[in-house]
Amino acid sequence: PLFAGKGADDLVGVWIAGCSTGEEAYSLAILLKEQVAGRNGAPKVQIFATDIDEEAVAFARASKYPLALLDCVAPERRKKWFVQENDHWCPVRDIREMCVFSLHSAVKDPPFSKLDLISCRNLLIYLQPQAQDRLLSAFQYALKPGGYLFLGASESISRQSRSFAVVDKKHRIFRRRDTAAAAL
Repeated sequence: PLFAGKGADDLVGVWIAGCSTGEEAYSLAILLKEQVAGRNGAPKVQIFATDIDEEAVAFARASKYPLALLDCVAPERRKKWFVQENDHWCPVRDIREMCVFSLHSAVKDPPFSKLDLISCRNLLIYLQPQAQDRLLSAFQYALKPGGYLFLGASESISRQSRSFAVVDKKHRIFRRRDTAAAAL
């Protein structure tokens, strides 16, 4: 559904808030690239991956991961989406170019906007309830109507259930309701 009604002139915008060292950004880039593979007129995908930790963002930008980190990745997928450089795996150029890493406080800085998907896995659990509510309101504002929110297993939208509908409770996927965005 993320690509429904989108063609070659369209952009699928994704924001990963609290991206840490980039594994999730590159994983989502691979999954989204696989979804549009072989599709004529596929939209472009742009992933904005942000974090407040300067060292983590620098590591993500370097895109060099220890060989053992990819042991759980199927050999076919590893061969297709990564190149080995000495004792590291690096995502192929197409995947790296889909991801833009930057320093950004999801809580303090203005959100990105007109997004199709926001992934915020395991960031909310570190915030107090008031900050969680503020961040979820920012996410609701940042998403296009019908856009998706992907949370971590321990996170909830319970106090923001008017803003998001459950798509997949087990996997923590929600969809922005077409209501006015809460004030930031």
